[in-house]
Amino acid sequence: MKKFNTQEPLSQRFRVLCMLAVMVVLTACSGIKLAYNQGDTLLYWWLDAYVDLDSEQAPEVKQDIKELFKWHRQTQLKDYIHILNTAQRQLAGNLSKADLDADYREIMSRTELLAQKALPELTDLALSIKPEQLAHIEKKFDKNNETFRKKFVRGSVEDLQEKRFKKSMEQFDLWFGGFSKEQEVLLRKASDARPLNNQLWLDERIRRQQKIMTVLRKIDKENLSKEAAAPLVQGLVKDMLARTQSPENKQFFDTYTDGTMQMILTAVKIATPEQKAHAQKRMQGWISDFNTLAADTK
Repeated sequence: MKKFNTQEPLSQRFRVLCMLAVMVVLTACSGIKLAYNQGDTLLYWWLDAYVDLDSEQAPEVKQDIKELFKWHRQTQLKDYIHILNTAQRQLAGNLSKADLDADYREIMSRTELLAQKALPELTDLALSIKPEQLAHIEKKFDKNNETFRKKFVRGSVEDLQEKRFKKSMEQFDLWFGGFSKEQEVLLRKASDARPLNNQLWLDERIRRQQKIMTVLRKIDKENLSKEAAAPLVQGLVKDMLARTQSPENKQFFDTYTDGTMQMILTAVKIATPEQKAHAQKRMQGWISDFNTLAADTK
């Protein structure tokens, strides 16, 4: 396996998904510092679960993840603080759909930056993957898809809406400290107003997974050079970032995103001063944690 260029990015498909996995953990924590400081380990475990890294790959991947977090700590956390400061001002004012649209674009721009920072190392990793690891990745995809199918595809519409609502409420409760039964009725109405098509979400996952496997198999079978493999990996990156933009499904994803924003607006509109204060306090805690983390340049 070629030594990753630590002056360049890590890897996108794996990189961004890893970071999303880490951020899911972070959002469930009362404080970010502990989770962030363990993020490199969590990211490695996530990647190893998919690829089953061997003794040659493991130390280099660990070093690259360490370098990635160093870069992220030094260059990105101040931007996150800016995003949170903006969110605090919006919560204290009259939050609008336009505000949420702008926030969404800002977050996506951060995701795209991470993706671009990841490209060269993902290419190196793709070049190092062996046939038995391809089989391991495919098996992991299949297992995760079956879990998704059992949890979110099978069942009545009412059951699926209930599961989706509970998942949303976990995040709302985290931020606002819990809602009354009366408030939950309004939030449930906003949740159910979103289009429901979990099979489409699954189909989209499978489509992306198949593209990943096609590229990895091509790289392995044809023993491609890094120069030949890089555009293929970049294509995977582009596809992932634009996954909700396919012409046949764009209307669904746009409607779903708008519905989710309307649910957020509903939550903010019905939140009591105490609930908003809880959210402000949580955001301030994250800001303090990010400031501490950004100041640590080790």
